[in-house]
Amino acid sequence: MKITDTQTWTAVVTPMHENGELHLEDLASLIHKQDAAGNGVLVLGSTGEGLALGLEDKKQVVKTASSLNVDVPIMVGVGGFNLRDQLEWIEYCHQFEIDAFLLVTPLYSKPGPKGQTQWFKSLLDAADKPCMIYNVPSRTGVKMSVEMLKELKDHPNFEVVKEASGSIADFQKYSASAPELAFYSGDDALTPFFAMAGCKGLVSVASNVWPEAVHRYVEWALAGRGPELLPLWQECSDILFEAPNPVPVKVLLEEKGWISSSRLRPPLTEDEVKDISLLKNADQMIRNWYEKTN
Repeated sequence: MKITDTQTWTAVVTPMHENGELHLEDLASLIHKQDAAGNGVLVLGSTGEGLALGLEDKKQVVKTASSLNVDVPIMVGVGGFNLRDQLEWIEYCHQFEIDAFLLVTPLYSKPGPKGQTQWFKSLLDAADKPCMIYNVPSRTGVKMSVEMLKELKDHPNFEVVKEASGSIADFQKYSASAPELAFYSGDDALTPFFAMAGCKGLVSVASNVWPEAVHRYVEWALAGRGPELLPLWQECSDILFEAPNPVPVKVLLEEKGWISSSRLRPPLTEDEVKDISLLKNADQMIRNWYEKTN
């Protein structure tokens, strides 16, 4: 299996009961919706609140996701600032039927090129699956190092970069430094622009609520039909990210009846969404677009 066999990956939310405990039945239901749409599934990413979950909760998420016998591939997030913990997590995940790992730039410590290279080489060496390295400086506090990319681009387990800096210039700089690697957009709204710069797919938040529509959106963007997708998708993406991710996504999923509760783990809270009517309007606009394009 190659990560690039799948153009659209969904960074799936982690549903919870009102008391904050995991709602594994809702998680299974969401994964089945992604399977029906043909979207790969990423669990325990930023959207899945992976860093807010304890180890036992994370284990339950991986056990559930890997037990569903879906046709689409499953990717598991690996991220933090303690290397030993991440290596133990990878080793734990090896016992399950998963297909890939997402390796996040180290958090908080802001390592330089040599530190990043040592970090990612350790994780890539430990993994027995293809890996996607995730650049998201707005969350980690440090940009992915070009020097690290050049050093590790030929590692047999390093296949894809998820670029979520929000900068097309950075995307072009990274892809030029490691043309052997595939690059995916980590930003729903920027995907048409990243597609023109050569990206191979999207790791999406919006596909949680619009699985089939985002699948088509990515196909069109990669086929060079970006101008047809704007400004509708930018407008709806802006609404979906008006509050910190994944707050609006969970609120809209509950409104659609796809999860039982929009509960999040602190410090995130549903109270950040001030006007749910905006989310409902965006949902209607995307559903109308999808129906018209059938």
